Amino acid sequence: MFTPMSTTTPFLSPVRSWLGLTVILIGCFAVAAVGSSVTTPEIGGWYATLQKPPFNPPNWIFGPVWTLLYAMMAVAAWLVWRRQGVTGARGALALFVLQLLLNLAWSILFFGLRSPGAALVDILLLWSAILLTSRTFAIHSRPAGLLLLPYLAWVSFAAVLNGWIWWHNPG
Repeated sequence: MFTPMSTTTPFLSPVRSWLGLTVILIGCFAVAAVGSSVTTPEIGGWYATLQKPPFNPPNWIFGPVWTLLYAMMAVAAWLVWRRQGVTGARGALALFVLQLLLNLAWSILFFGLRSPGAALVDILLLWSAILLTSRTFAIHSRPAGLLLLPYLAWVSFAAVLNGWIWWHNPG
């Protein structure tokens, strides 16, 4: 059960508020770009050689889905920051950064190091971090918590894909 939102809202000028959103978007998409730089070279190489489940989506779907999810993550973090500021939402924003780093680590482990087993461990940690972040965000802003639920659902699906690939591609 979500706890009620805090009612304190620091005063932010419209310029500072939009600047905050821009900085958070840049941060999220910088992580996405680093992950993509590790992932993209492997799509037609190592990844193409793996056995994948029959329910594996086509490769083209991942880019648009992740773009939308990163944008939603950024807006969620912005809503929390806008409502509470860094000081008032330090724990929630620290969880957000943690899940973002775990997200990046997954790309490095799975594609960069070609280690589906290590990536599976990471994605389970990532799933837990997203759930905690969503619940914590909801304390500060219910919409922020809800914005992370599609991300949690996609990572749940990705964990199943990752597990299947790990199981069916020994070595």
